[in-house]
Amino acid sequence: MTFANPLPSWVLGLIVAAAAVVAWQAYRSFRAPPSVRYVLASLRFVTLLLLVLFLMRPVARSTDQDASGAIVPVLVDVSRSMGIEDAGGERRVEFARRLVADRLLPALGPRFSVELLSFGESIQPTHVEELSATARQSDLHGALVAVGERYRGRPVAGIVLLSDGGDTAAAGAEIGSPTPVFPIGIGSPAILRDREVLGVTAADAVLDDSRADLTVAAVSHGRGREAFDLRLLENGRPIEVRRVTPAAEGSPVHEVFTVSPARDTAVVYTVEIPSAADELVPENNARSALVQRPSRARRILLVEGAPGYEHSFLKRAWGADKGLEIDSVVRKGRNEQGRDTFYIQAAQSRSASLRDGYPARSEDLFRYDALVLANVSGHLLTRSQLEATRAFVAHRGGGLLVLGAQSFLRQGLLDTPIDEVLPVDLSDRGGGVLPASRAGALNRLALTRDGEAHPVMQIGSDADDTRKRWDGIPALASIAPLGGPRAGATVLAATSGPGGARRALVAVQRFGEGRSMVFAGEAAWRWRMMMPSSDRSYDTFWRQAVRWLALPAADPVAISAPPASAPGERIPLRVVVRNAAFEGQRDAVVNVSVTTPNGRFEELRATADAGSQAPGHYVAHFRPEQPGVHRVAVEVRADGGALGTASLSMLVGGADPEMTDPRLNEQVLQRLAAASGGRLVAAEGIEALADTLQARVPAARLAVRRDLWHNAWSLLAIIALLSAEWVLRRRWGLR
Repeated sequence: MTFANPLPSWVLGLIVAAAAVVAWQAYRSFRAPPSVRYVLASLRFVTLLLLVLFLMRPVARSTDQDASGAIVPVLVDVSRSMGIEDAGGERRVEFARRLVADRLLPALGPRFSVELLSFGESIQPTHVEELSATARQSDLHGALVAVGERYRGRPVAGIVLLSDGGDTAAAGAEIGSPTPVFPIGIGSPAILRDREVLGVTAADAVLDDSRADLTVAAVSHGRGREAFDLRLLENGRPIEVRRVTPAAEGSPVHEVFTVSPARDTAVVYTVEIPSAADELVPENNARSALVQRPSRARRILLVEGAPGYEHSFLKRAWGADKGLEIDSVVRKGRNEQGRDTFYIQAAQSRSASLRDGYPARSEDLFRYDALVLANVSGHLLTRSQLEATRAFVAHRGGGLLVLGAQSFLRQGLLDTPIDEVLPVDLSDRGGGVLPASRAGALNRLALTRDGEAHPVMQIGSDADDTRKRWDGIPALASIAPLGGPRAGATVLAATSGPGGARRALVAVQRFGEGRSMVFAGEAAWRWRMMMPSSDRSYDTFWRQAVRWLALPAADPVAISAPPASAPGERIPLRVVVRNAAFEGQRDAVVNVSVTTPNGRFEELRATADAGSQAPGHYVAHFRPEQPGVHRVAVEVRADGGALGTASLSMLVGGADPEMTDPRLNEQVLQRLAAASGGRLVAAEGIEALADTLQARVPAARLAVRRDLWHNAWSLLAIIALLSAEWVLRRRWGLR
């Protein structure tokens, strides 16, 4: 005998001791002879031990080595990808049907109990003539788990699997089976005459709410370097066509489309390749992405150490962006009492927290999405304020921008709590601020290779226009010579120092949950004043910078959904609930509602996410039945009051995962066979497969375990012990 759920000996010892204490304490205070208490406590103790024993699930292995009755499940993939016509001139499912009828059943039927099962979203018993490629998904992982449960406690010699290796529902899980699997690959490992849109990704709208970049990847197989069209559609309406040419056969092409979605609604953008007459898999020629509408304006706090031109230019640039709310604090100087005075411009609901020049509480600082410190040296902020700023980036997920040469003079921020938050070493390597050269050789911005591709630096209509615009930008008044970038940081722009030394000018990095950025120059307002009035490079750069910093900052209640999902798939809707200090909120009531494309309303209740160790994480599951845009709304209550709401739009069916890279995936089948103790089988080796399965029958019989507890006697024993305890208590006058 062994146990299906064994416990370590020390844990078992603790449980036995605890059961003895509980049993004795139950009758310790009763006024009865010691012998009565001993009997009743012993009955209670034995009952508790039996319950623990049954929970450990005692099992016994079978000693019957008779070869008769061994089962061989034959599992056939009936998902839509099995309808591709690349199996020797016929459809995959037809080839599999013929293989089962003509080869597998005749070879295995006389020796084993063969059961034919089909799988797509789930497994179903079937007959050969009923096999058809109609299932929306191919849940290979779930099918193997279901087969294990279906034949639990019965001798299974092995599982024969006929599949193209697709698994659309594993969600990254490693496919495996405790029973040896013998896969037979169906289809061709090389797809001919097929073009596919591999991906469409919508980037954050860092310029303004009216522009976003769509990054598209596509590939062509079987047509060499023949050019093809990429068509862009907005809510089904064609808006742009591009002709692209692959660099080589099977080489992906990448394109970036700039779109202007409506501000007040989510927009679906589709990229498609026109189908050719001989297209093998036209279902993968299109893919869609959803560009979300802005949930709200991003809140920015600008703190400046002294009045200056930069403040007014930044305020004007950011204030014209409807997607930003700007609160500003400018230190004016000291009054007669020697206290700092400030000029504050802020929303009425937030102005009170800024009366001392900086939020005193973390909760007030965490109401913002990005923080800008302009010419603010370290001594202007207290230690607690600096620690709150660090937590604002690392814990709250906000963005921090430090700019202005005065912020870095005399290493004022060095060795403070925000030192390592910034992307560059703050140790001064040059001894001071460098003045701009009259000839313009010094302090001129030069893009790095990383900067050419980063969204913050994209001020032109394309890469060439962006490079040309930056080359024409005037020199800065001065720069702060800082050290090199930290590990993981990225320098987007550099400038020249004395002797041609290169210094970081614009650098960014991720820190904890948030982002940080340094601008080491002084008097960037020159980019506005010394350029034509029609040139918007200054405004564009600073808007993109603060948006890039602020966009990832989450709200106290945030909801997320998988970026790609298909009808019929079980979709997790994850909700993170935090209080004003951005600490996870336990025991919240999280109500989720989903409005489907046809107007149907469905309510869900989210529960604590068992897959997350952090508090405040909840999940609800939703199974959409139709493609299209679904609107999800969340309402959270805690401690008897409303805590917050959140919403998002979710696109279902934007891609067809069943037809994504539809080639025969022999690698998946090979890994599955090796991990389970089976082997990959060729169609010509079915007769040898029968001998292999025959040799496995004794081991399959020995592997069968019988549950010793799962019977009526276990229940009767517990009932008998409890009844005996109750009867004796009544007889001896105990209540």
